[in-house]
Amino acid sequence: MSDPSAFRYDGKRALVVGGATGMGAAAAQTLAGLGAEVVVMDYAPVEFQVAEAIKVDLRDRAAIDDALAQAGTVQSIFSAAGVADGTAGIMKINFIAHRHIIEKMLAGGNLTRGGAVCLISSVAGLGWEGNLPQVLDFLDTPDYESAVAWVDGHEGTDNYSFSKQAMNAYVARQAYPFLAQGVRINCICPGPTDTPLARANADIWLGFAQDYRDATDTTHLTPDEMGDVMVFLNSAAASGISGVNLLVDHGHVMSSLTGSYEPGQPMIKMLMGRS
Repeated sequence: MSDPSAFRYDGKRALVVGGATGMGAAAAQTLAGLGAEVVVMDYAPVEFQVAEAIKVDLRDRAAIDDALAQAGTVQSIFSAAGVADGTAGIMKINFIAHRHIIEKMLAGGNLTRGGAVCLISSVAGLGWEGNLPQVLDFLDTPDYESAVAWVDGHEGTDNYSFSKQAMNAYVARQAYPFLAQGVRINCICPGPTDTPLARANADIWLGFAQDYRDATDTTHLTPDEMGDVMVFLNSAAASGISGVNLLVDHGHVMSSLTGSYEPGQPMIKMLMGRS
């Protein structure tokens, strides 16, 4: 049997961006229970015990840099902040700020060798492979400001779906260059999960795949279920995993894609850009 301490975070410092509520809060509290020193960076107030809570607006690069100066050196980054369509600056909040934080901390030595990154993507990011030329063109932007300028110059990209496509492609592409620096990177792609953000968009977010849940006698996933997977992916127990977009959706996407759950095929194939 391998060492069970590989699942723990004793002596490690973890940064949870967007850790005040939802999946990020679940991850932060699980981390603390596993021995981590937890720093939460969020615009919303943190209403549970953490080592440090830092308020930041992810739409303001200068504010992000000020917050990072307070965060110190960490062994794990959990990128959990996200908003829905209709929110001003959605690409900044959902992806551009996260990339800036990860790469600035890595370049500055504040994300240590042997560390790991886990982001929260979505099944809405499926099909990124079919949109790879545009996504890679966006990812080729070198910094926060140029990424914002790219989005401003490309109609139809300042939205939730493109933010998650960019995230999925970023995780896949950065697996090699990050691992060469001793850091792993992965993301989870949650199915419908009962969070405050999902409740605010319940008709679309929580209604998705209800037929599959009825057929399998399952319920909406919970923030704890997502937080636990994120904590695992950034732990030493997952040391061989990097560059993965991990579906956490009770098997809905794969069952639909392969036809074992036929009613889901049209929607999933549409999301993935397949006829």
